[in-house]
Amino acid sequence: MAEREDTAPLSASWDGAYYRVRAGALEMFFLPGPDKALDEVCNVDAEVLLPDGSRWSATIFTVAEVERLMTRWTDTGEALNGQYFWCSDGLIVKEPGVLPMAEVIMGLLDNGEFHQVLQRLDDSE
Repeated sequence: MAEREDTAPLSASWDGAYYRVRAGALEMFFLPGPDKALDEVCNVDAEVLLPDGSRWSATIFTVAEVERLMTRWTDTGEALNGQYFWCSDGLIVKEPGVLPMAEVIMGLLDNGEFHQVLQRLDDSE
């Protein structure tokens, strides 16, 4: 059974502090900074609610954001002076923006890699 409807139109709107993106019964909640333009988001926490009711999380970074952080850490001493990058639920994407990130999540569902990439938040199977 598919976890999303391929023909479902994409809709998006603010829901409190979250930017909610829907595709049929699939819901994605992004938590961008309040002053960040949605098409420029390059580091964001996301929660995904699948149609089966399961909840999943990811911290999504662009490649450029990872590079920026590691360069900054060279000066601050974090992560062995920027020698590595680690995040337990990290997902690295090429393009900034909430909607391109939502498209990556939907692509992961379509190609069957979603459950290996995102981290499950609830314990029920």
